[in-house]
Amino acid sequence: MAKTIFAQNPEKYIPALAEALKKIPEFKVPEWAQYVKTGVSRERPPMDENFWYTRAASILRQLYIRGVVGVGKLRTRYGSKKDRGGKPDKFFKSGGKIIRVILQQAEAAGLVEKILRMQHGRRLTQQGRDFLDSIEVEEKKINSDNWTVKSIRDVDNEQQDVEEKGNEVEVVDEDSNIKEEVEKDGK
Repeated sequence: MAKTIFAQNPEKYIPALAEALKKIPEFKVPEWAQYVKTGVSRERPPMDENFWYTRAASILRQLYIRGVVGVGKLRTRYGSKKDRGGKPDKFFKSGGKIIRVILQQAEAAGLVEKILRMQHGRRLTQQGRDFLDSIEVEEKKINSDNWTVKSIRDVDNEQQDVEEKGNEVEVVDEDSNIKEEVEKDGK
């Protein structure tokens, strides 16, 4: 199940999915959404104009990855710690209204269906999976340029660059052609 979604870079995939959701007529931003906080742990409503579509894209991605998910699990997923002044921070779930309305809009679009059997919640339909698979962005790549693994031969070659001359050691730096003379201890 979720093989192609894991190959996508989420930082690029979610905005691309949000742009695709803007084109679906069932996904509309309610009038009240610009005045509502996302949870009790937040001080202000979201300032991003595309917040509704970004959150909808993130919720659909969570449904793709996790399978059947209820509103309670999503509230926990999008919750955060509340700053309580001098008291220690405490975790609070996010509000459920935004999540519920987004899931209802996705149901109306035919991307999500309710499950009322053993595992309650919502899951993506086949049409929803196909829609999420159709979004193409650059795949995740591991940046191996920053990682260097030295073999025993490389270490031996570096040691050969250090030439011993009596009590002094001359260190030759190949990159900058700087020679340092370091005096050896008599040990």
